Amino acid sequence: MFKKILIANRGEIACRVIKTARRMGIKTVAIHSDADRNALHVRMADEAVHIGPAPASESYIVIDKVMAAIRETGAEAVHPGYGFLSENPRFAETLEAAGVAFVGPPKGAIEAMGDKITSKKIAQEAGVSTVPGYMGLIADAEEAVTISNQIGYPVMIKASAGGGGKGMRIAWNDDEAREGFQSSKNEAASSFGDDRIFIEKFVTQPRHIEIQVLCDTHGNGIYLGERECSIQRRNQKVIEEAPSPFLDEATRRAMGEQAVALAQAVGYASAGTVEFIVDGDRNFYFLEMNTRLQVEHPVTELITGVDLVEQMIRVANGEVLSIAQADVKLKGWAIESRLYAEDPYRGFLPSIGRLTRYRPPEELAVDGAVVRNDTGVFEGGEISMYYDPMIAKLCTWGHTRAEAIEGMRVALDSFEVEGIGHNLPFLSAVMDHPRFVGGNITTAFIAEEYPEGFTGVTLPDEALRAIAASTAAMHRVAEIRRTRVSGRMDNHERHVGEDWVVSLQGKSFAVVVAADREGATVLFEDGDSLRVASDWTPGDSLARLDVDGRPLVLKVGKISGGFRIRTRGADLKVHVRTPRQAELAALMPEKLPPDTSRMLLCPMPGLIVKVNVAVGDEVQEGQALCTVEAMKMENILRAERKGVVAKVNAGPGDSLAVDDVIMEFE
Repeated sequence: MFKKILIANRGEIACRVIKTARRMGIKTVAIHSDADRNALHVRMADEAVHIGPAPASESYIVIDKVMAAIRETGAEAVHPGYGFLSENPRFAETLEAAGVAFVGPPKGAIEAMGDKITSKKIAQEAGVSTVPGYMGLIADAEEAVTISNQIGYPVMIKASAGGGGKGMRIAWNDDEAREGFQSSKNEAASSFGDDRIFIEKFVTQPRHIEIQVLCDTHGNGIYLGERECSIQRRNQKVIEEAPSPFLDEATRRAMGEQAVALAQAVGYASAGTVEFIVDGDRNFYFLEMNTRLQVEHPVTELITGVDLVEQMIRVANGEVLSIAQADVKLKGWAIESRLYAEDPYRGFLPSIGRLTRYRPPEELAVDGAVVRNDTGVFEGGEISMYYDPMIAKLCTWGHTRAEAIEGMRVALDSFEVEGIGHNLPFLSAVMDHPRFVGGNITTAFIAEEYPEGFTGVTLPDEALRAIAASTAAMHRVAEIRRTRVSGRMDNHERHVGEDWVVSLQGKSFAVVVAADREGATVLFEDGDSLRVASDWTPGDSLARLDVDGRPLVLKVGKISGGFRIRTRGADLKVHVRTPRQAELAALMPEKLPPDTSRMLLCPMPGLIVKVNVAVGDEVQEGQALCTVEAMKMENILRAERKGVVAKVNAGPGDSLAVDDVIMEFE
């Protein structure tokens, strides 16, 4: 077995590989850019080598720099993780020439299946059903428009060397095809160093289901079930689960056998994923093969008990697979939620900055429940604009899908992140969405259910009552603490009132709090009551409560006269007042937000790449005003209404913060 492995990656996947290598007794080497000098993967590895400036194009994907780190440390093998050099055949070839093992498939398999155009041609020749499209190289935007018309809108414009949603656009007409081609080409060049583009038919009601395969160098191959990856935003997976709530055993077997046959046809060896589009009748169509470890691999590990990173290392070491197809048993259900540094209230635009608070839920593995958190960050660390915005992959497992979902709800509510925008509220909202709970999902789920974007969660009355009862009980505890500290009483029980009015989400509940040593009984005006028990103390940022026998987890912040409460995707200002205070508060005028309707504000921290208009120009609704680049993605900002440009405050090359004014209108 290898004695030392270099991980040619960063972030959570580098940390993930280090954990398995450590368990196997293998020493690890981390590489890092200037931006990652103090990163978690650098701290975890046995050795670390600096390889260049922050941009990946000057560090992580520069083969010569990675090879220099290998020579410096004497690493015998390299695990590429995903992204970066993981599907670069020249990197695999360079390693082979240097006598260093590549923990991934052979160069020929990467070339055959890692390139989306080539892989589709091979699949077609092998008789595999594929989505209609144009696999040849496309010269320019006008040719892209012509091809799109031949295929028929809508079409998907994709980077041949792409992945992770980079270099992908959906076009519904000629203008979008022309614009999408250029944006995809630019993103592909900056992210992958390869600007080739292809176009295929966009299937409007698909499920995205993928098969995990594992092959060795001795001709053996197996599949380890499927993953449902249909909850996507901008072609980037957000929530995955295994198995799929849609497949039956016959379809699973057919997809699995076809995936293995395709992998073996190109001499594949290592872990890999064959992706399919599946329609409502369970017809499936080959989409592409990812010749690497997938981001969402933990859910497969949780339902099979197979450590995929360990298997990749063993295959790279020339070992025969110790697992036969008959040994693969799918047990229980697993769900993965991707925690991203992006603001769901601003169209999921990237957010960067310092993690002033980062407290994941406690990882556990007991009979009936698993919580796993794959992460590459830490409290006080920086989320950089140079890399993918993923913070963590939170996974839960249960005997049933319902148990896995409930475990995820509690885990998400328990996850504390402060300092940056993040998508925890959105993830929580999906876990409670009736379509998701019912398994009735497609890749159009987010677009269909949140057509105007995510604006938060409106909690049902039952949930509001539980929060009202909890915060009333918490406020009483805080009042007792406050009066004790002030020294204004000896017998505090007589001085803290029992009658309160709790206001939240536009509703008010008059309650009576009857406390005892075990908790409090909260009585509502209509006669209903809730029993609240908790060990929360004032100042705690997380409250774990039991409300009538059901768990409730609240993120707690202090505001004047109450709490800022976040739970189940909702962000609430909860005021707990005496009846007289509530009466007076109702008379206070509402404070209105400032008018920014005549300004174009920067929606995320980023770099101005292009400004399309000048002072005096008349713009129409939907017209492109400028392009902002952040976290390797180009974002075109458009006019919300007709107007005349009065002032332009920023130009190409300017770095802006959130809400900086880019331009103003008359």
